[in-house]
Amino acid sequence: MVITVRHLGPHWYASVMGSAALALGGGALGVGGGRALFVGVWALSLLQLVVLLSARLLHWAHHPDQARAHLHDPAVAPFYGCLAMALLAVGGGALTLGRDWVGEPAAVALGSVLFAAGTAVGLAAAVAVPYLMAVRHRAEPGQATPVWLLPLVAPMVSAALGPRLAPHLPPGQPRETLLYACFALFGLSLLSTLLMLALVFGRLVTGGPLPLALTPTLFLVLGPLGQSTTAVGAFADLATGVVPASYATGFRLLAVLYGVPVMGFALLWLASAALHVVRAWRQGMRFAMTWWAFTFPVGTCVTGAAALGRHTGLAAYHWLAVGLYALLVGGWVAAATGTVRGLLSGELLAEPRPAPAAPRPARVRTTSGAVR
Repeated sequence: MVITVRHLGPHWYASVMGSAALALGGGALGVGGGRALFVGVWALSLLQLVVLLSARLLHWAHHPDQARAHLHDPAVAPFYGCLAMALLAVGGGALTLGRDWVGEPAAVALGSVLFAAGTAVGLAAAVAVPYLMAVRHRAEPGQATPVWLLPLVAPMVSAALGPRLAPHLPPGQPRETLLYACFALFGLSLLSTLLMLALVFGRLVTGGPLPLALTPTLFLVLGPLGQSTTAVGAFADLATGVVPASYATGFRLLAVLYGVPVMGFALLWLASAALHVVRAWRQGMRFAMTWWAFTFPVGTCVTGAAALGRHTGLAAYHWLAVGLYALLVGGWVAAATGTVRGLLSGELLAEPRPAPAAPRPARVRTTSGAVR
């Protein structure tokens, strides 16, 4: 079996995000006995990130034409948001789980570097990809899919994970600046996501179900919902002693008054997306890399539900997080199994098959002798 990186696209970073989400979600549940397992899963995500970054560097070095083609392809370019989220998720895991393995100083250094790099890449993607869609891609409204959300969600991941760096900054202005910067990233991502989500929802309602292979991407909508709930919970955790008491109270109120209704909508969307997936499976949907959409977005809902459990004190949110984590584990197993099989067979890195040509219209001789 010969493995080539020519057709290795940025969507592969979704596998790193999925493994990191499995680790972060488990850590958020606070299961002490399983912490070593979650650290091991985080180490796997770190290894995946290193291997994939190396492979993508080879891709850009040896196949620059294909790399540029990815940027100019409206179906592929949004996946550059996955690079940012992969860096951020692994960095966030370093701060909460990786310190058990590599030690506190190394974990903080790694988390800081990955946070800075992921935030920079995420902001660049949030600007560049919509710009390319407007001036180069010229996509039609009927082509809208949840994949368009990916570059816009990346800053929300920065907003949710950035507060974890605060305890490692000097008190006062540095911590306060970090909190407000993360809050600005929250607003940037939330408002732009709402604009794009309207297009996606309109396309779904008026244009009918997505193609079978793209149906799992409906789970991507859970990403901004769960991640924003996680973010406001993180702001509330950090605010006390960092900003004035009245602002800290406001952040604690926001964690509940924003998080509860958004989590409710996330559960509604989860039910709807699950029905679409069941329908697609019955119609012949088979494994594709889009199955990784079953992982990271669900993981954000796990951490969001866990944050609501902390701030409301309701056991119901803890059990919701546990149930969502079980769903996350199932999604990760399905996606990872399909990916390994596809790699071993060489199918996932093979050249994409061209779409079948449309049949030519039949030529019929009429009674008058004319051919049409």
